[in-house]
Amino acid sequence: MNPNGNAEVVSLLIPAKPEYIALGRLALTGILRPLDVEAEVVADVKLALTEACSNSIRHAYVDARGGGVEIRYELGEDRLSVEVSDEGGGFDASALQPGGDELDEGGLGIAIIRAVTDELEIGPRTAGPGSCLRFVKYLG
Repeated sequence: MNPNGNAEVVSLLIPAKPEYIALGRLALTGILRPLDVEAEVVADVKLALTEACSNSIRHAYVDARGGGVEIRYELGEDRLSVEVSDEGGGFDASALQPGGDELDEGGLGIAIIRAVTDELEIGPRTAGPGSCLRFVKYLG
């Protein structure tokens, strides 16, 4: 949180390749380090970010044409919101609702994110084609 009370926002665009997920994790660590957040909370958020990015890389660009994954971190007074979006074909998020059969390939990642975060939204990007996954972790 900056001194004016506004949320701080950091955006990162990575190539849709697994080896670049580490950059997203490093940025996350840098954002949380000054706040002295509990190690377990940091580990949970890193796990959620890894799963979200992996899902985008695995499912959005199946035709191997490549693309990017955008990660947007928003640090508020008592929470961190992370948004992971891509320009892939999208998917039917209604199939991943709580209580459904989430243990197929890819669904387990969503179940993990849901388990380690406080809020989860999945849907289409607001502008253009693709998907957007947003999770929130309360820090206070």
